[in-house]
Amino acid sequence: MEQLLASYLPVLIFIGVALVIGLALMIAPFIIAYKDPDPEKLSAYECGFNAFDDARMKFDVRFYLVAILFIIFDLEVAFLFPWAVSFGAIGWFGFWSMMVFLAVLTIGFVYEWKKGALEWD
Repeated sequence: MEQLLASYLPVLIFIGVALVIGLALMIAPFIIAYKDPDPEKLSAYECGFNAFDDARMKFDVRFYLVAILFIIFDLEVAFLFPWAVSFGAIGWFGFWSMMVFLAVLTIGFVYEWKKGALEWD
């Protein structure tokens, strides 16, 4: 029984250290934080627009284009990691499948670049 408890000692130490660090990080801001913030710092900020305008106002489509670009390249990275790990087992078919995938993404990136989606005035 004592050996069983000794085997769980590292887990208990880990949980204890995690609790101490978590509590310290939750309590520290209340102790050391600056108590008189600037009104500008307290103002709401979203997407570069003033928070006091109409919520249904129209805004530039480039926000959507940047979000789409982020999703495209995020998915690309998500597919490249497993592909790279299993590269030896998938053979030439897997290699050329990924090249077609990357070519489609590259064509989309060039299209967005030519349309000016990456230019921010």
